[in-house]
Amino acid sequence: MKRFKRHGHESHRDRLKQELYQFNKTLEHGFPHQPSALGYSPSLKLLAIGNRSGAIKLYGDPGVEFMGLHDENAAVTQVHFLPHQVELVTLLDDNSLHMWTLRAHNGLSELLEVGRFMLTGPPGAPPSVTRVTAVLAHSSGELLLLGTEGGHVFVVEVPGFRELEERNISLEQVASSVPDDYIGRRNLEHVEALQENPINPNQVVIGYGRGLMVIWDLEKQCARQHIPATQQLESIWWTGDGSYILSSHSDGSYCRWMVGGEDVNDEEEKSDIPYGHFPCKAISKIVQVPTEEGPPFLLFSGGMPRASYGDRHCITVIHSKKHVALDFTSRIIDFFVIRDGPQHTGDPTALVVLVEEELVVIDLQTEGWPVIQTPYLVPLHSSAITCSHHVSAIPLKLWERIIAAGDLQNTHYSKKPWPVTGGKNLAPDPPQRDLLLTGHEDGTVRFWDASGVCLYPMYKLSTAGVFHTDSDPNDNLNQGTEGEWPPFRKVGCFDPYSDDPRLGVQKIHLCKYSGYLTVAGTAGQILVLELNDEAAEQSVEAKVVDLLQGQEGFRWKGHTRLDVRDEPVLFPPGFQPFALVQCQPPAVVTALTLHSEWKLVAFGTSHGFGVYDYQQKNNVLVKCTLNPSDQLAMEGPLSRVKSIKKSLRQSFRRMRRSRVSLRKHHVNNAAKLQDANARLEAELAEMELAPVQRKIEARSSDDSFTGLVRTLYFADTFLADSSHNTPSLWAGTNGGCVFAYMLRLPPVEHRAEEPVTAHPAKEIQLMHRAPVVGIAVMDGHGAPLPEPLEVAHDLARSPDMHGSHQLLVISEEQFKLFSLPKVSAKMKLKLTAIDGSRVRRVGVAWFGSSRSEDYGESGLMVLTNQGDVHVVSLPTIKMQVHYPCIRREDVSGIASCVFTKHGQGFYLISPSEFERFTVSTRHLVEPRCLVEAPHSGTAVQHRSPPERCNSEDAESAARRVMEHALLNDEKVLQEIQKSLEGDQMSFLENHVKNAVA
Repeated sequence: MKRFKRHGHESHRDRLKQELYQFNKTLEHGFPHQPSALGYSPSLKLLAIGNRSGAIKLYGDPGVEFMGLHDENAAVTQVHFLPHQVELVTLLDDNSLHMWTLRAHNGLSELLEVGRFMLTGPPGAPPSVTRVTAVLAHSSGELLLLGTEGGHVFVVEVPGFRELEERNISLEQVASSVPDDYIGRRNLEHVEALQENPINPNQVVIGYGRGLMVIWDLEKQCARQHIPATQQLESIWWTGDGSYILSSHSDGSYCRWMVGGEDVNDEEEKSDIPYGHFPCKAISKIVQVPTEEGPPFLLFSGGMPRASYGDRHCITVIHSKKHVALDFTSRIIDFFVIRDGPQHTGDPTALVVLVEEELVVIDLQTEGWPVIQTPYLVPLHSSAITCSHHVSAIPLKLWERIIAAGDLQNTHYSKKPWPVTGGKNLAPDPPQRDLLLTGHEDGTVRFWDASGVCLYPMYKLSTAGVFHTDSDPNDNLNQGTEGEWPPFRKVGCFDPYSDDPRLGVQKIHLCKYSGYLTVAGTAGQILVLELNDEAAEQSVEAKVVDLLQGQEGFRWKGHTRLDVRDEPVLFPPGFQPFALVQCQPPAVVTALTLHSEWKLVAFGTSHGFGVYDYQQKNNVLVKCTLNPSDQLAMEGPLSRVKSIKKSLRQSFRRMRRSRVSLRKHHVNNAAKLQDANARLEAELAEMELAPVQRKIEARSSDDSFTGLVRTLYFADTFLADSSHNTPSLWAGTNGGCVFAYMLRLPPVEHRAEEPVTAHPAKEIQLMHRAPVVGIAVMDGHGAPLPEPLEVAHDLARSPDMHGSHQLLVISEEQFKLFSLPKVSAKMKLKLTAIDGSRVRRVGVAWFGSSRSEDYGESGLMVLTNQGDVHVVSLPTIKMQVHYPCIRREDVSGIASCVFTKHGQGFYLISPSEFERFTVSTRHLVEPRCLVEAPHSGTAVQHRSPPERCNSEDAESAARRVMEHALLNDEKVLQEIQKSLEGDQMSFLENHVKNAVA
């Protein structure tokens, strides 16, 4: 009988778990790490980005996103959409070709790989014969032309990847037709470029590395014209009317060649070196786009004078008398131009440029060619991310004020809508407004709309203006001087250089009800800010807090504090600082919390913690937690790492300072610098805040950094006795110690005059001295206490102040529940017993049922050093579910994780991308979108169905039906069906059935 009851109880619990918890990685926010290829479909209006780890991502209208991953861990080198279809082809650097399709399933599209192909040469042929260097997706939608390192062009039928050997163009065929006077038929080298004649699909131009271009007739299989350029070829562009071919070359020149029946003589070559007669870098890509009225747009990448500007990453845009060299802060991967009109043959509307660290879109229709703000693919790492903070369910009033402040910062952006508009976003509207705040190395805090699929930038706050920094206010790299040649214009927002590493933001806390924000940094600075809709000029006075409390024998060996500006500073509308606390020694702030109802901020470092009253601008409490034997805590975080790492950091900083002083951006090194910095920061954080892996045993009180404050928590609870609740502060340290202080607040009417006081109340020392990573108090009903002002805004019920409260102390090794006010241990849950796991992150979340709107439970989300996410029930502290989430080797990913109040989480999978996940069945943010095949000019018009159908034709048709059934091309299926009658159709159906079986 007992067994039966237990079984029934277990099944009820399992049912509850299924209703409340489900793990999903839902999407990736940010900019793809190490992008390597760009593609665009004018008919689908989708862009594709491939990266060096084999991922392929598609983007359309905001909210329309797809991601695929090749099985091969190889870089994507080229991406080509098949014209007027929902397929695309990727080329990897292992020489494999892959076919992808957007297949509709249950009313939504999904990106699927449906084919893989690798060229096979004749037996014994060297690999260069089949090493693909150029790809042309033919406008028929049926052919791929593959140019190779050996100089051959292979013709492959798609989507089935069948090589059409009889149509291949061999190097021998081309070489035999080259005029004898072309420098003695020298080696033509590899196929550098393939382009189709825009007005005659039977003609393609093959461009060889040494410069020769051959116009080839695909139908007659012969050369129509030879263009004998002599410079190393970089790229080819066939003008829209088919009358000219533009070629760009390695010496920084481009040439215009007339397309005609006869071969072109050298005299007819019109060569132009845009940036002068000194040696120039190669023009890697050239594009000419006509306009309906007026001259065409000419765009090309590269071509800069080698000696003076060889380190610049530029795309030049020339239209009529207007000439601009767009100067990017990282290496250019590729670019394309979007055109308007039904057949995408109208005027150019936008230039889309993929560089190594961001995507930049230039409005070509508005005067001055301003940048269009990207709704996705924003470089989160424009300055390296140092911390994150998530706030759920933002009130509408605060949301609108933040947006208004952000709009004032974005006046330099184009007013034109986002030009990439493919697909339909079918995701429901977000149930609430969520903010993700990221702190950065340059002292900025960026506010992101994290409510839906797109992580959209709302507002940027800079804290640097409060301090004197090394930057020169006149050092504005964005302004080109009048008459400068080349006419540079800086574009893009990626800037990895920090004026001063001490500005780095380490902790953020925003109160969504009051609009108060506190930001703490690397040099012990804590700023308190409030939201103001008007600009204001004010000075910010620093309140110095001595956390050593005059203890003798300690000397700080780390960085100095930042110098605060004495003169008033003009702060723009938005969050404006009005109070500043400066910790001495100026160590990294390791814990921070804000109570906007009490007007108090608590902060902690490796030396102690304090409470600051930001209404009266007074210190309320200062407590030194430094262990007398802990000399390491006096050296600053950089002194703790091995000398090699320290010298590396110093070298990086010297490189950074020298670059700023030289006013030069060597930005292909910037990516390496950024990566190195991110890795070092992660290692530093891990070394500073985590113990070495060890057996579960008590730590010595002499261990380093035992006084480091890991967590701070304000609570209105019972400390003195069970009948009088009082405001309190709880602080947990790296040495397993919890300090509780009773706070006495004056009545509201005297709050501005009478001081807030703090009195020591309790001290708990955990037996194993494990670091305390979280503290929470639960009311008489076992519910976590609400946030400050949450009850006042009717968004939470008042806590139960009748029953006894419970204190939950979370250490790296276990969860321990104490009763209040006696602080007697009630129960505990050990985590370390499970394969050596350590708690790294905790957060209280509400898990709503997927079946009942009214039912839900509070739980504790836990991330371990193994990368697992656990949910622990409250107040019973029982393990509910656990899921593998982050690779255990990904130290920086684990260190960067932040939980939301509704069971979701974010962590960095690269310096520029957040992975988003959920443990909740109810709160799920993921792309839900549909891409339909283009209606006009579809592939149906090009693909001719079989005219007659004997058994062999039926077999061939069946194969095509199979392919198109796989690719969901219903129009083609219908066309094939129309062309078949009676017995032929039944033969075909039977063949398909047999094939499927």
